[in-house]
Order: sequence, then C-alpha cells, then structure tokens
Amino acid sequence: QVQLVESGGGLVQAGGSLRLSCAASGRTFSRLAMGWFRQAPGKEREFVAAISWSGGSTDYAESVKGRFTISRDNAKNTVSLQMNSLKPEDTAVYYCAAREGFSTYSERRLYPYWGQGTQVTVSS
Repeated sequence: QVQLVESGGGLVQAGGSLRLSCAASGRTFSRLAMGWFRQAPGKEREFVAAISWSGGSTDYAESVKGRFTISRDNAKNTVSLQMNSLKPEDTAVYYCAAREGFSTYSERRLYPYWGQGTQVTVSS
C-alpha cells in the first residue's frame, strides 16, 4: 500500500502561483511513478502532469504546458507541482497519484494509489 497526502492548495488570483506537494509513504518512493490529476465540479478527473521514478522524464497535459512544472525529491519522498500563470479554468481539486513503474503514465486507470485531494481555486 501507498499513502499519499497532498498539501498546498488554496485561493489565488488569476496570474498567480501555487505550489502543491504530495508526501508518500508505504513503499520505496524511488520505485514509484507519480502523477497529478484534477477534477473540476461536474467534470471527469483529468491528467495534469506525470514524472518517472527517477525524475528524468516528465509529461504534461497540453492545457498546462509551459505553466506547470512537476518535480520530485526521492530523498524526501515528495512530489511537487509548481503552478504559475494560473487561470480560472485551473480551479479544481488536485489529486496526487502513484504506481510502480519506470515510465510516465497519463491514464487515470493506471494508478492504483490516490491521495485525498487538495482544492485549488483561481479567482478572475
């Protein structure tokens, strides 16, 4: 089992920045591929960003490319999502996800482990 706890959400004005963090426990973190997903009210949960076990490979949804950056610290068992130039359409609950594997994974169904989510609200 893997336990994931997100933090760092909040309310920010459009154009602002937030940094989300996810702390993992229960498995060897360096063997986990990690991802961030988000779910807005009335919408399905969608892929945001992913990072490989080593941090050497990353993947982003088109809607966040150039604005968001995913990173990880295997010594601290954490993965982060730096979000810049935030837009109102970025408003959602953001979820951290994990799976064993060496690549990046953008499909929600491939992740067996999920955090409880953290709310991000961007005001216009």
